[in-house]
Amino acid sequence: MPERAINKIDLNKSEQLVLSIRLKTDGFSVTIYHPFDEQVTASVYKEADLSLTFTANLKQAFSESDFLTCPYKQVDIIAESTRFTALPLNLFDEKQTEFIFAYNHLRRENETILYNVLKKHNMALIFGIDKNTHQFLTKQYSQASFYSQVTPFIEYLSTIGEEENILSKKMYLCLHEKHIDICCLGYKRIIYLNAFECKHTEDCLYYALHLWKQINLNQKTDNLYLAGTMPDKKKLIKELKRYISNVRTLDSDDNVSYE
Repeated sequence: MPERAINKIDLNKSEQLVLSIRLKTDGFSVTIYHPFDEQVTASVYKEADLSLTFTANLKQAFSESDFLTCPYKQVDIIAESTRFTALPLNLFDEKQTEFIFAYNHLRRENETILYNVLKKHNMALIFGIDKNTHQFLTKQYSQASFYSQVTPFIEYLSTIGEEENILSKKMYLCLHEKHIDICCLGYKRIIYLNAFECKHTEDCLYYALHLWKQINLNQKTDNLYLAGTMPDKKKLIKELKRYISNVRTLDSDDNVSYE
């Protein structure tokens, strides 16, 4: 794992810093930052060796990179996956987590089911993560907090467009290499949240426009925001603008402070 960016960080003060590890389908990224100093931040990306298990890739990175074994003030681990379920907080029961998850997703062997509570949005997110990966990272960081990738996405998008008409509706697309997260807000409340696997730009376009029509968003007055990256992103934006007047791009920020 290339560490030139990390070497600029004073790891002697690691206990003042936040470590964020984002688990992707084809690798993982590591970000180290100071929660109160935007000048102190560095990120590296590790592409997975597909001949090894994901956990084996992590173990290899930990054996090669000393900065991963430093003590940190906070450790956030974000799992990217389409395997999550959202529900209103008043319907959430911690004891029923696995049952609720299995209602929407076929259970996989060697999978640990976790959840995030988003009190600000009055909802809970239930998601799955590879059991071996979860056990390994928990052993490395006993204080680590685990999140679905949708959690920081929601926290981030809730700060966007606050100056706009409260009566307007918004669609947010978070683009990934192989899937998209879609969240729709109406009257500052989440009215839709889901993720879809997308192999081609046409897939993303289909899901976005189908949901736009299904939720009855206005082509002229409502807004569509895009965050993240994917192949042919420019093509996707061009096609979306053929049908929707207000299409905007965002610089998403993975460094979300969790409380």
